[in-house]
Order: sequence, then C-alpha cells, then structure tokens
Amino acid sequence: MIYKNLRKVIYKFEPEMAHLLGENFMKVLERAPFAGAIWRSLNTVSDERLKQNLFNTTFNNPVGLGAGFDKNGTMIREIRSLGFGFTEIGTVTPLPQDGNPKPRLHRHIEEETIQNAMGFNNGGMENMRKRIEKLYPFKFPVGINIGKNKVTPEDKAIEDYLTLIENFEKFASYLVVNISSPNTPNLRDLQNEAFIGELFTKAKERTSKPILLKIAPDMSEESAIELSSFAVKSGASGIIATNTTIDYSLISSPRAFGGGLSGKVLREKSFKLFDALAEELYGKTTLISVGGVDSAEEAYRRLKAGASLVQVYSALVFKGPSLVKEINSGILKLMRRDGFGETSDVIGSDRK
Repeated sequence: MIYKNLRKVIYKFEPEMAHLLGENFMKVLERAPFAGAIWRSLNTVSDERLKQNLFNTTFNNPVGLGAGFDKNGTMIREIRSLGFGFTEIGTVTPLPQDGNPKPRLHRHIEEETIQNAMGFNNGGMENMRKRIEKLYPFKFPVGINIGKNKVTPEDKAIEDYLTLIENFEKFASYLVVNISSPNTPNLRDLQNEAFIGELFTKAKERTSKPILLKIAPDMSEESAIELSSFAVKSGASGIIATNTTIDYSLISSPRAFGGGLSGKVLREKSFKLFDALAEELYGKTTLISVGGVDSAEEAYRRLKAGASLVQVYSALVFKGPSLVKEINSGILKLMRRDGFGETSDVIGSDRK
C-alpha cells in the first residue's frame, strides 16, 4: 500500500529520470549502516528450501532481476538488498553508445506494461569492467548480458561477442548472448544456426564459464525449438526465454517510437513459447523464464514447467520493492500446499 501511493509521485517523472532517482535512493539506503541492514532484512527470504546449485554457483532463491535494469553494473549491491537470488547486468557492448533517441521508454500503467526502444545504451565494456573489478567477488550470482554495438556490421558481430566474453568471463557467474533485442537494427537476423554455431564453438574455446542464449518471443515455436536445440548442441549452457515482444496487438495504444513490450501483456505469449521449449529441452539444459512474471503463482507456474530460475523486471516498476519477498514467500507456501520439500522438486514437475 505504501508503494501504491508512492508510485503516484514516481509516475510524474519521466521513466528514465524515475529510474535514476530510484537508483540513487537505493544507494543512499544501502550505505546507511543501520537503515541498510533493516532494508535487507525486510526484503530477504532466507530458507534452505529455495536454494539451488547451478553453474557451480549457489543461488539462494530462484528469483532474479532481468537484464536491462542495471545496464552498467552500478547497482549490484543494491539489487541484492532487494532480496533477489541473482541479477543479470547489461546489456553491455564493446564500445559505449547512447542508444536510440528519446522518447524511447513509456509506462502503460493500466496494462502494467513497459514499452522500450532503448537500444543498448551503456557506458561500454571498459567502463563496466573497471567498476565490477572493485566489487568482485560478488556476494551473489551475477550474470552478464552481452550485445554487439549498433555500428558493428553483421559480418563482424561475432568479434564483438567474443571480445566481451574474453573480458567478462572472469567475473560472470554466467554470460548471456543477446541477439534477440528488437532495438538494435538487424540484431534478430543473427538468430540463425550459422551464427549460433560459429559463436558458441569459438566461445567455448575461450572460456569454461556457462554461456546462455536469450531468444525472442516473436519466433514460431518450431523455429525457437530448432534454434535453441542447435545452440545447446553447439555448446550453450542454457536458454533464457524470452526477450521483449514487438507484437503491438497486445497493447491498446502502442507508442510510435516502437521498441519492445514487457510486463503483463507479454505473460502468456512468453509462457507459451517457454512451455514449448521446455517440452523439448527440459532435462537437457538449464532453462530460465522471463516475461510477465509478477507473482508467486506465475513464478511457480514457470518453475513447474521446467524453469530452474525466473527473472522479473517490469513488475518491479508496478509492484514495488516488496515484490521479490512476496514471490519467494509465496513459492514456499505453494510448495507446502503441494508437498514439495525444496525448489528442485518443483522444477519440471509438470513434465515428469
């Protein structure tokens, strides 16, 4: 209720400004000795039943923050204080870039949906590397989402990804190849077997760290299954489904600047594709589900369908900082109801 009233003020600010103000508020809170400790305790659910070991790393709970919220790795400690089991920073590109011109971000408040055409705006590889070196080793798992620069031609794209892998493999709990954002021209054209095969073959020669592929929700189920299966055979350690959608029929009044939709309107589209992927790949690789996850019930549905982990993003904007605790507490209640002893028992239970 507090956040429901507070967000009326937050929504008066342009979304990017509100994001910056929220980041600064969390930084102040995190650095205040007593207030920071209280804040963390209010947001965190500590329960052995939620823990899993994935990618040779312990995840204290299955709820993570999706890529795009912390583009430059400036909020790693603050995100942990919100109760997340892991975070994914980026998308980071080799060179700094400003992203697409404004306006490029809009809240569809009634539909609890965000439309973004950001375009991989970030401070670049060197900037992020210097920052996270000071924080490493991290106190919880941190994935790093990587993408090519807008100015990099398609035939040179693989070099951008390999450069990023070489620079961040030391720090990342896992790396994510992002070729599914709709906001970089022709990026989704790289969702093909030739590119995927060459990239993962070369990447595995450079690092033993897990590298995952993130796919778009706008692919057909058949194409998504074929591409994801091929990626796994080529060395991918997992699949993240899904990125934002460009299916504007899902929203009543899409903004003219285009971009991708995330949040509640993406929920069923994302789940449908994830469910089809899990039918084929559950038990063969690690699956992470993202897209419209905004409650314990939805997170639990994704886990039962075969997701080892789930990610939230837009729901945090609409439901506030108590969301992660509510999801984790709710998962435990649902586990008790269904007689599951730990999270690993839940994962894929609908497929067994």
